[in-house]
Amino acid sequence: MSLLEVEDLRVSFPTEAGPFEAVRGVSFSLDRERLAIVGESGSGKTMTGRAILRLIPGAAVTARRLAFDGIDLLAASTGRMRALRGRRIAMVMQDPKFSLNPVMRIGEQLTEGLRRRDGLGARVARGKAIDMLEAVQIRDPERVLDAYPHELSGGMGQRVMIAMMLIPDPDLLIADEPTSALDVTVQAEVLAILDRLVRERGLGLLFISHDLQLVSRFCDRVIVMYRGKVMEELAAADLDAARHPYTRGLLNCLPKIGGPRGPLPVLDRDAAWAE
Repeated sequence: MSLLEVEDLRVSFPTEAGPFEAVRGVSFSLDRERLAIVGESGSGKTMTGRAILRLIPGAAVTARRLAFDGIDLLAASTGRMRALRGRRIAMVMQDPKFSLNPVMRIGEQLTEGLRRRDGLGARVARGKAIDMLEAVQIRDPERVLDAYPHELSGGMGQRVMIAMMLIPDPDLLIADEPTSALDVTVQAEVLAILDRLVRERGLGLLFISHDLQLVSRFCDRVIVMYRGKVMEELAAADLDAARHPYTRGLLNCLPKIGGPRGPLPVLDRDAAWAE
């Protein structure tokens, strides 16, 4: 049995014109590995990740099977889901500016869960927070704990977010474009941290991204989505040999070092892909 099993996942929203399906029949399994979901904006990547945690208010979420470690996530009570979130399944959001509370110091945000959920004292919780900040390669954790989010760089804020999600030592981490707002150097450092955590902790990682080149180097498997559907699933190392015309089109649109200097090709979409 895989750590996460998703079969025929569907997410729909009510609209004046009738229900709109943002995720349509997505199926995959994830074990203690790095699985990427890639696609253009609006392809349903983030909705898929949020649906796993049941974090989409107002949406209808259905599936033939949506299970984590044998637990039926759709049938789980609100209390059961609250116990799973953070402790066993964590999610790193795309931009720390919108995920960290701007009026709380970093230390308060990192230790809040430890004190309320686990009943740890202030000193023990602070010690665990410092250990985790060191694990994500923050050199001066004491200073960072006393800082407000606006006093941190984008890269440091993202590391804080990763530390916050990893403090409870979850089994599954859903990372929603965790490097999209970072420069290339910091991006490489954050990926190295995630890679080490997967290898050393046996973490299952669902990595949501739009960067095909990045996931081909970093992940084990790749799922390509378009308009809420899975177009193709393949090994990340084989991404350059993808066969689906949508995946090929995305790859052909990427700029290439030493390539022609003319306009990049535009993806020619086929209406049949969305059917």
